[in-house]
Amino acid sequence: MKTFMAKKGQTEQKWYLIDAEGQVLGRMATRIADILRGKGKAIFTPHVDTGDFVIVINAEKVKLTGKKEEQKTYMRYTGYPGGLKAEPLKRMRERHPERIVEYAVAGMIPKSRLGKVVLKKLKIYTGPAHPHAAQKPVAIKL
Repeated sequence: MKTFMAKKGQTEQKWYLIDAEGQVLGRMATRIADILRGKGKAIFTPHVDTGDFVIVINAEKVKLTGKKEEQKTYMRYTGYPGGLKAEPLKRMRERHPERIVEYAVAGMIPKSRLGKVVLKKLKIYTGPAHPHAAQKPVAIKL
């Protein structure tokens, strides 16, 4: 008996809807990362995209535990000397609340070509509306 390895295009990809209102960011991000990679499926293959699409709504209402609201900062480097840019979570929530969820999930996905493909299946929206009604997403309660 041989081990089954899925091939590209062999898997059926579903759409899931997650409401982030009142959800703890880290716990929600791990669940989203598992769905995106396809870890819960019996057909999971590490080197093939077997995951599903995920739509996250109400991203601005995500909850953080502890003192993260005041202490957490997002850092990036411009590539120039002295180009370290830091943005506190409070300011990030005002300007781009969807990036909070995006960065949390991206940190849990492999940093490879496959990881970039997997992250493109994550759709994040700040309000309760989304343009993916035609895909008939299934709501998931986390």
